[in-house]
Amino acid sequence: QVQLVESGGGLVQAGGSLRLSCAASGRTFSAYAMGWFRQAPGKEREFVAAINWSGGLTYYADSVKGRFTISRDNVKNTVYLQMNSLKPEDTAVYYCAQDRTPHEAGSSRLSLARTYDYWGQGTQVTVSS
Repeated sequence: QVQLVESGGGLVQAGGSLRLSCAASGRTFSAYAMGWFRQAPGKEREFVAAINWSGGLTYYADSVKGRFTISRDNVKNTVYLQMNSLKPEDTAVYYCAQDRTPHEAGSSRLSLARTYDYWGQGTQVTVSS
C-alpha cells in the first residue's frame, strides 16, 4: 500500500518562503513521477508542479514558475516543493501525488490529476498579506 505524507505547511507572510516535503512508501519511489497540486477554498484542485522519475525533468504551472522549485531525493523517497516569494493567492491545501504509471513523463499528462493514483492527505499553506 502506497502512503504519501506531506509536511512543512504553515502560516507565512507575503514574500516569505516555505518548503514542503512528501515522504513516500509502498512501491519503488524512483520509478514514478511525482506531482504537487493545490486546492483553495471554493476552487478546484489545480496543478502546481511535477517531476519525472529521475528528477531530470520538471514542469510548473505558469502561476508559480520562477518562484517554486520541485525536487526529489530518490534515496530518501521524498519529493520537495520549495516555495519562495509567496503571495496571498498561494493560500491553499497542498497535495503531493504519485503517477500511476512508472517511467512516464510529459507536461501534458503530469499536469492532470487523473494521471495520479495515490495522494497525500494535504498540508495547509496560508500566506498573509
